[in-house]
Amino acid sequence: MFIDEVKIYVKAGDGGNGCLAFRREKFVAKGGPSGGDGGRGGDVVLVSSEHYNTLLHLRYNPEHKAERGGHGEGSNRTGRDGEDREVKVPVGTVVYDWNTHEQLFDFNAPDQRFVVARGGRGGKGNARYAKPWHQAPTEHEPGFPGADFTLRLELKLLADVGLVGFPNAGKSTLISRISAARPKIADYPFTTLEPNLGVVQLADDRSFVVADIPGLIEGASEGHGLGTQFLRHIERTRLLIHMVDVSDITGRDPARDFDVICNELASYSEELGAKPMIVVASKIDAAQEPARITAVEEIAASHELEFHQISSATGQGLEELKEAISARLAQTPRQN
Repeated sequence: MFIDEVKIYVKAGDGGNGCLAFRREKFVAKGGPSGGDGGRGGDVVLVSSEHYNTLLHLRYNPEHKAERGGHGEGSNRTGRDGEDREVKVPVGTVVYDWNTHEQLFDFNAPDQRFVVARGGRGGKGNARYAKPWHQAPTEHEPGFPGADFTLRLELKLLADVGLVGFPNAGKSTLISRISAARPKIADYPFTTLEPNLGVVQLADDRSFVVADIPGLIEGASEGHGLGTQFLRHIERTRLLIHMVDVSDITGRDPARDFDVICNELASYSEELGAKPMIVVASKIDAAQEPARITAVEEIAASHELEFHQISSATGQGLEELKEAISARLAQTPRQN
């Protein structure tokens, strides 16, 4: 199950209470106040890990609390500090405050650490209040509470290339042919219900990561179909591969399909609409009318976009497309 958004509660440990104590030992003259300070509460720390690729492990474990600090003791003994609580999240997770919607942190690399809730300070023991003019203080502090927050975690996949297009445009078949990914493939719409990642290997140790995004339809930016549920996953990509089905089977207008998807990307965000794009006419082996391919090529030219035509079934054009993607990525800087 692919889970890309969860709500969690984090609570740092409270500080330990300061101690009220006086030394009354046989060989300690004028022992005086000896209450130690309370220990510091543990922090809650979010840590990015490559061992997770969804937020599923947090959906059924939404509360994360660090250990409280130990209380101070006599003989000036400070309480033990509470242990921190580490919460592992996938690389690509964005942390938001649930109440203010403020973005707190963006995990864009493995092994990043973010202290999201700091533990409370321990209270002072009465030994801290001893003064020449106040030699038997009874004042002592309680521990300070640790911070607590309700958070929204949102996962945005980290991929170099995003495959977009209408349902059944051939995205899953393409990623299965050019990488080791094995997504579900069938001849009905919305076969892909969650994003799939695949690593494409080329010669000279070159490689890039492709994300197969579930099919978009008209109104996707407003939540229609799978809507905005997965559009966020292509926000981080450097390059979009816009796949247009030119086969005669669907009876769809390829030029209109192209315009609809472009409009949905731009409606979701200006940044997404302006991303570099390569237009790919897919399923050319099932295109009996060359005019359908020509229509897509002409509209790509009118937008000054690179155009390729492929058949994932026969393998035609796949090597050329892989090389074109690699060359385009070399010219496109990485995004944080």
